[in-house]
Amino acid sequence: MTQVGIDVKALTAIDVHVHVEQDEHGHFSLDQELLDASAKYFKSGEDRAPLLAVIAERYRSLNMAAVVFTVDATTATGHAAISSAEVADAAREFSDVLIPFGSVDPHSASALETARGLVEDHGVRGFKFHPSLQDFRPNTPEYYRLYELLESLDVPVIFHTGQTGIGAGLPGGRGIKLALSDPLLLDEVAADFPGLTLILAHAGMPWYENAMAMATHKSNVFIDLSGWSPKYFPAGLLRAASSYLREKFLFGSDFPVITPERWLRDFEGLDFADEVRPLILRDNAARVLRLG
Repeated sequence: MTQVGIDVKALTAIDVHVHVEQDEHGHFSLDQELLDASAKYFKSGEDRAPLLAVIAERYRSLNMAAVVFTVDATTATGHAAISSAEVADAAREFSDVLIPFGSVDPHSASALETARGLVEDHGVRGFKFHPSLQDFRPNTPEYYRLYELLESLDVPVIFHTGQTGIGAGLPGGRGIKLALSDPLLLDEVAADFPGLTLILAHAGMPWYENAMAMATHKSNVFIDLSGWSPKYFPAGLLRAASSYLREKFLFGSDFPVITPERWLRDFEGLDFADEVRPLILRDNAARVLRLG
């Protein structure tokens, strides 16, 4: 299945990690306390919740495409999610730059039905999960029926891995547990569902070595580099990205908390061979997302 409207060869980059934090009804993806904690953690001066049309225009002006999504953590947080169906439907208007992913609450009794509908009726191109925010241990067998479905639908899945700015600095981190997002918890999922493409967001920082071991060992595991400025990447990660894992790393910004402009500026200062840069910035994502 090829994304209609996106001319991959004309793009300078594909950002695989862009959050939709506000819908057209003025509803936010998180409650105000969590939004404020995240903004403080990232020291972001950006509009924390640009509308989808604003996101599309920004990426169009940069000659880039963007994977956009929200996270449904309704059960864990008690805060109603933004509708992934509405995001996907609205993204059709911007199909030259936006690639919609969906999200389902893994605790919901209708998670499977909702996931199937998002793909078949609304055209989502993949899914996003956040084990820490959604409060679930991803290698628990009770979620295997969901993975089995996603594997059969042949769509990639982005998992938040590593530290999170959501809840950072709050008492008890607002109950959000970092250990649920250790990338190694997904190794069993990758092994048990070899046809399911897993993208480990944020390189699993600070557990980046676990993420790299998985990407080395399993052909269906990839790593996105969002959520951190490239100038802070550890030396071991940089060596892997420039050599033996050059076809496994994907550019992601974590917009709006980190802008693509800032990420790319800092990436430009790294010592990467000319043939490696387009792989990380565009070509690896185009292959994973089957953009033609």
